[in-house]
Amino acid sequence: MADVITLTGVAAILSVVVFATSNDIPVGEMAYQKLWLGRMLFVFVVCCLLSFCLNRKKHLSFPTIVTWVLIVLGGMEAVWGLRQIYGLAVSNHSLYALTGSFYNPGPYSGYLAMIFPLCLYEWLSLKEKTGRTWAEQGKYYIALGVMLLILCVLPAGMSRSAWIAAAISGTWVYGMRVSWGSRLKEFGRKYKKRLVLACIAGSVMIIVAGYALFQLKATSANGRLFMWKISSMAIAESPVIGHGTGNFVSAYGRAQENYFANGEFSETEELVAGSPEYAFNEYLQVAMEYGIPFLLVVSLVIAFCLWKGSSEGRIGICGGVISFLVFSFSSYPMQIPGFAVTFYLLLAACAIGRSKVILFLFISMMALLGTYYWRNNQYAACKDWYRSKMLYNIGAYQSAKEDYGKLYPELANRGAFLFEYGYSLHKLKEYDNSTRILEEAMAHSNDPMILNIIGKNYQALGDYEKAEEYLIRSTHRLPGRIYPYYLLVKLYAEPQYRQPEKLKYAAEIVLTKEPKVQSTAIREMREDVKKIIVDYNMKVN
Repeated sequence: MADVITLTGVAAILSVVVFATSNDIPVGEMAYQKLWLGRMLFVFVVCCLLSFCLNRKKHLSFPTIVTWVLIVLGGMEAVWGLRQIYGLAVSNHSLYALTGSFYNPGPYSGYLAMIFPLCLYEWLSLKEKTGRTWAEQGKYYIALGVMLLILCVLPAGMSRSAWIAAAISGTWVYGMRVSWGSRLKEFGRKYKKRLVLACIAGSVMIIVAGYALFQLKATSANGRLFMWKISSMAIAESPVIGHGTGNFVSAYGRAQENYFANGEFSETEELVAGSPEYAFNEYLQVAMEYGIPFLLVVSLVIAFCLWKGSSEGRIGICGGVISFLVFSFSSYPMQIPGFAVTFYLLLAACAIGRSKVILFLFISMMALLGTYYWRNNQYAACKDWYRSKMLYNIGAYQSAKEDYGKLYPELANRGAFLFEYGYSLHKLKEYDNSTRILEEAMAHSNDPMILNIIGKNYQALGDYEKAEEYLIRSTHRLPGRIYPYYLLVKLYAEPQYRQPEKLKYAAEIVLTKEPKVQSTAIREMREDVKKIIVDYNMKVN
């Protein structure tokens, strides 16, 4: 009875990833998932407390329950992905055919990669049993079936991070299962030279495979390397206490702006630079927001859980944790609430074992997390924003402004919302209010368009030096963009702020700079700049 209650609680919390989806809010927003996660965390807490009271003598089966709930959910996600591949289901992103229940194939693939070692371990364990019961026989085929489904879907996700995570965690699980450590020691004593040659050959193969994976999507790989470089620079600015919770985007934007302002960058860096919401490396993101000491403490806690789990023989669960840690090196799973909570449960399954004290502490932590998600949820406000966004998109800025003003108290920490609100005010010529809102948006977004609109606000108010300052900052934040140089051309052509040399320099960049993507907007800007130059020369002469 106690196990059934625990199973209900674990299934409630882990299934949030699969079932907590909504079409009433902008794509990629996590508000609905946080709302349901807050509710399901309380279901989990209640179920665990009941199980805690009922299960007084028997050992706890929490690790086994977590393992099999995840295997079942992994099978559901894999089938979901296969249906999307064959056109039987619609993905959650217009640019990708395969997303599962996620909004992007990257996190989806990482989630499957995390479940893969669980399936592998259970299949290997049950395979060795000769006289399997009907229940064990069913588990054997479920583990094998889900593992094969994951192997079918993972290549289609095109996530190198997930492939590497599945390969490393799977190799570790298999090696632990067949005792590779002791075998290698014995082999090393007998055939020392062969072992050295095998290590050299293996290293060469790993280097070649790594190079091939890098070249598979070289631009994407270079982009992540550049993000890590800028993130490291931001960490160096405040290594002990970090920049604060949720301040990654603002700190990253400042660091990137300062880096490009120095002028010592390559063409590749200019090409791959963007305005990321995440560091695509959870370790760097934690260090950036909370400081290096906090990262070390978190790493020690995770290391303890892995040590505890491996010493207790929970190899499959430890494999899932290892897969998550590898995937976190080049992705953002902790930014997806359902994914993050899955990781917490895997850590708990490693450490809890038969200790009801640790289980009670974990239940208390989950209760606090559930309270936070439930009380600080913005789902209703995001749903209203999604409706108001339609007014914004069709240019009904007065109506959009009124709706955004009502939502502002609840959504004042969302960069995208603040930008739309500020831009609406800009279009309505409320320049001072627009600048105020956009200045707030800069604390929650690193999009250079915010700087562009602030510059246009100052230009409209006649404060040309301030306008120039913000537009130049925009060119430093993303030097590959042509639009801020176009705005500078228009600024320098103002009768009250004529700057012939600067105008010539900015115009040359607009006319000659190679854009990332050719578009009608680029052609129109270049035609307009040619007319501005002609008119400017005629007025001067």
